[in-house]
Amino acid sequence: MTAETPTGPLGGHLDDDDYPAYTMGRAAAMLGTTQGFLRAIGDARLITPLRSEGGHRRYSRYQLRIAARARELVDQGTPIESACRIVILEDQLEEAQRLNAEYRAAAGAANPPPAT
Repeated sequence: MTAETPTGPLGGHLDDDDYPAYTMGRAAAMLGTTQGFLRAIGDARLITPLRSEGGHRRYSRYQLRIAARARELVDQGTPIESACRIVILEDQLEEAQRLNAEYRAAAGAANPPPAT
């Protein structure tokens, strides 16, 4: 088995944060919450789990990080709908900051400062 041709049940998805590797039960256990909580944040459209061929919800590591942040806010007393909205806005802000940094780096490379 080589890195170029991985085999096994995950087929090379071990480093893929977006691969839906976790069942609802496993995800809930990892987060220390209930399956109902995962359903509620799904209903609030914070995360949309993929479905297995049998129709079961499957979660990625990225989705579990998002769910963990929502749980943290709910544990602090924030209503679930508000917690979901906060997490969505935090995620959008992080993405905007990442893109802004990329644009600034590209602009700096295209326009180097004049030599003195």
